Amino acid sequence: MSFKKIMIVGAGQMGGGIAQVAAQAGLEVLLNDIDGKLIEQRLAFIAKLLDKSIAKERITADQKTEIMARLIPSTDINAAADADFIIEAASENMAIKEKIFRTLDGVAKPGVILASNTSSLPITEIAAITNRPELVIGMHFMNPVPVMKLVEIIRGIATSDACYKNVEELTIRLGKTPVEVNDYPGFISNRVLMPMINEAVYCVYEGVAKPEAIDTVMKLGMNHPMGPLTLADFIGLDTCLAIMEVLYAGFADSKYRPCPLLRKMVKAGWLGKKSGKGFFEYA
Repeated sequence: MSFKKIMIVGAGQMGGGIAQVAAQAGLEVLLNDIDGKLIEQRLAFIAKLLDKSIAKERITADQKTEIMARLIPSTDINAAADADFIIEAASENMAIKEKIFRTLDGVAKPGVILASNTSSLPITEIAAITNRPELVIGMHFMNPVPVMKLVEIIRGIATSDACYKNVEELTIRLGKTPVEVNDYPGFISNRVLMPMINEAVYCVYEGVAKPEAIDTVMKLGMNHPMGPLTLADFIGLDTCLAIMEVLYAGFADSKYRPCPLLRKMVKAGWLGKKSGKGFFEYA
């Protein structure tokens, strides 16, 4: 299936990144959010990233102009009626996502696929509140979206083969590498990553070592490009906690119990880079 116009619901870091790569791939993109100022800020940020690409001679100034022209701001979710494909990239909160999907299901044209960029929430459960469960699927992009090649494509219990194939083809068109995953808590990426981050937090909590030492061990000893605590700060400690809660509830296994220190830091508002303080401090 050939898609010409897609809608991204959510103009945050992930939604903006998805919008950028889609526009660079030649798609017309409706970047939707309830906050018009956030959309303006995200578009300005994308423009700065494209300026850097011009400076590195990866694109021309004319190409930047064409890409930005394909990015259309939208604060009205009813604009979904004009979209050929829709990706939800809102907060990692089931109640918020269910509300969005109910609305999209009522507005979107019949046959339009509804994808979620969720990093851990069950696609099957999201699909069940729509009248098109066979057309609901997960597209878990990695952060930062313009740089990272992987997209986990998550099949809910009702997702059709045709839906998966169309999403796989779109993922390749966006210059990404698709990986098929079945619908289990945390999928692959976060089921493996988040317990590692949580264990690193436990090492701080138990006084095994300071955050700098833990990150150094994982970078130099395990050849990780970034230490787990720095990565947690970049992801957002609130997001890490939310994913651990999904894993803990989904598997009912104590190995997924979030570290008390992680809970305490989130309650304190120490969310990582976005708040200026997490395991490390950011100017």
